[in-house]
Amino acid sequence: MINCFGSRILEKDMNWEIDSSLLSKHLSAWSCSDNGVPEGWLKTWSKAELTELSSLGREVDVGCPDGSLLGLKMKGIGNELETGSGVVLLKGLPTEKFGEGAKGFEKARELFSVMASQVGTPVSQSASGDLMLSVRNEAFGKDDSRTRGPNTNRKLSFHTDRCDVIAFLCLRQARKGGENELVSSPALYEVIREERPDLLSILMQPFPYKRHVVDKGNALPYCEQPIFSFCEGHFAGSFLRVLIDRADADPNCPSLSEEQREALDFLEETAEREDLRVRFRQEPGDVLFLNNWVTFHRRAAFEDWPELERRRHLLRVWLSMPNSRPLEAGFKANFGSVEAGSIRGGMPKEAT
Repeated sequence: MINCFGSRILEKDMNWEIDSSLLSKHLSAWSCSDNGVPEGWLKTWSKAELTELSSLGREVDVGCPDGSLLGLKMKGIGNELETGSGVVLLKGLPTEKFGEGAKGFEKARELFSVMASQVGTPVSQSASGDLMLSVRNEAFGKDDSRTRGPNTNRKLSFHTDRCDVIAFLCLRQARKGGENELVSSPALYEVIREERPDLLSILMQPFPYKRHVVDKGNALPYCEQPIFSFCEGHFAGSFLRVLIDRADADPNCPSLSEEQREALDFLEETAEREDLRVRFRQEPGDVLFLNNWVTFHRRAAFEDWPELERRRHLLRVWLSMPNSRPLEAGFKANFGSVEAGSIRGGMPKEAT
């Protein structure tokens, strides 16, 4: 079997139980020197699938009938995310036919909600319990508590989110910039293992993460979890430098050692290598699914259109997956559960 980058993969390596000695051969340990999207990541809609998706409409709570085209397609995507490359780019949702303004936006939300719920269980992304968020430049002030990376137009650093899978539906793109950049965390693990094994051992130890400003009700202002880990033979990569740095700057949180800082810096420097990164631009109607445990992602800075109705706008969901991998115990404080296939992740809804 040949993966999307031309490397030969053994059938047994497709199982999501990844022994550390086989990690470099797994489909999720991809690398690429070409800035295009690998063919193996791409999926499209058939006319029959789009018809079925549209007919379901607001009946998302009913779910797809057994053997439905949509159900089978989404199950296949879920399997690819967990046992394959960890990346799926589903192209061709006809957002241009949904209409303009509020009507078109609600149609897009409706259909994205239907398809996402067939891949996994949506989890909260905010203290308000939002299951779907708009990703666009809201132009909040620098000191505004509502400001988060996704609602700015600045370049983001490589990171993962607080869920098994993250999905984006592109409604409109920016006038310039805003490209997606992805890097395989198993591939990063392998490079660091070969070049700086001393730093790899540090990255597998717990790092303090400052709790987000809207993440209330915790006994401590931080949690601790590793960047790389294995649990029962299953690899997991998880990384958000901004929250680590915030913990380091907070006197109420543990401080980083010089060795930890060096390890984090080397991790980020390695992720910048062109032969590891894949860079592309989502187009309107594209749905991008990423397995956070094997993929780091970021967005390039962008320049928007002057007209409000043309400005860059994506929809985002966080998903807990029914076929997810087990996690080491250190993730329990941040994800709620570390059991395989459990409902986990997301941001706790603030009590009212």
